[in-house]
Amino acid sequence: GWAAGTVGIMLAVRQFAQQGISPVFGMVCDRIGPKPLICAGQLVRAAGFGGMAFADSPLQVFLTMALAGLGGAMFDAPKSAAMAYLTTPAERPRRYATLGVTSGLGVTLGTQLGALLITRDFASVALASGSVYILLFLWTLVALPSMRVSTGSVRVTEGLGLVWRDRDFLLFLAITIGYFFAAAQFSLTITLAAADIAGTASAVAWIYLVNTAITVGLGYFVPRWLDRWLRPVDMLIVGTLVIAIGLALVGFSGNVAGILVAAAVFSLGAIMARPGQETVIANLADPAARGTYFGIAGLSLAIGGSLGFLFGGIAYDYGQRHDLHLATWLLFFAIGAVTAALLYLNRRRFTQVRGVAARTPPPPPRSPDPTPVSARSAN
Repeated sequence: GWAAGTVGIMLAVRQFAQQGISPVFGMVCDRIGPKPLICAGQLVRAAGFGGMAFADSPLQVFLTMALAGLGGAMFDAPKSAAMAYLTTPAERPRRYATLGVTSGLGVTLGTQLGALLITRDFASVALASGSVYILLFLWTLVALPSMRVSTGSVRVTEGLGLVWRDRDFLLFLAITIGYFFAAAQFSLTITLAAADIAGTASAVAWIYLVNTAITVGLGYFVPRWLDRWLRPVDMLIVGTLVIAIGLALVGFSGNVAGILVAAAVFSLGAIMARPGQETVIANLADPAARGTYFGIAGLSLAIGGSLGFLFGGIAYDYGQRHDLHLATWLLFFAIGAVTAALLYLNRRRFTQVRGVAARTPPPPPRSPDPTPVSARSAN
């Protein structure tokens, strides 16, 4: 029953609590590796969701969302650094496309299970979410190998110095604030518009179903097909522009079919933009301080996502009150289009690939087999 602006503030708090302090854990990751941070972060996030189940005031909701965000900050940069460490530059577009598909499946299962549990009460949703992170903690503890994601033993100040002197990397982060602003609208204003147009909150599940169908059905094949002609930064440019077009289409939607088409266009742009953005970050990150690079990269999402939730919710409320519905969505379109234009003008600076192929742990030694080669072949 809260206003869109209030909901946006809540989401902005969680977003900034997670990505805003991710640089700290990125730097720690360079020193101790990703596994301890990922495991600890999953437990902290589980505690945040568990506390959310019993929150009965806005302040308690704020605090438990911030705690869940802290848990995410602990594992977000280490997870990304590990992903970059375990892939070569040539493999990254394919790996990140695969990650997008699995993320889409997670979003689908999460929203559908949440929609089912919310009919009982919100505490059921929160406790189920916390339980998932407990299971993830146990699986990560057993299955994830220990690794060092950075090639050197740089001090914290040295890692920060590498990032601070990397003008291309910092410029890329500054520009992609606009991309994250536009991308955040799916989780807030598009869902609100869908519910308002359809007259039922069930419409939220409909647009997530469209998003999932595109993410799972095309999220791997479209980026792999475009990879033949487009570099990662070019895929990000095209994807951001398509996202902007999807936002504009929401403003022209007057019925359920129109909002579903807009959601489909937005989702198509997202499956192109996300692998491109993540691949560019991984390619630009200096292997000597990979964790620090990914931690600082989280600031782009922290700022862009928080502004997207905060001002997106405020702009949506303002547009509804003053009959400026179309103007709101054209504003969102302009932000996405300008972001795509800035990326295009600087795309040559974002095509660098730093570092070498990933170095994975060597396989365990095998005991010598006394059987002659010819006999083993026959067997």
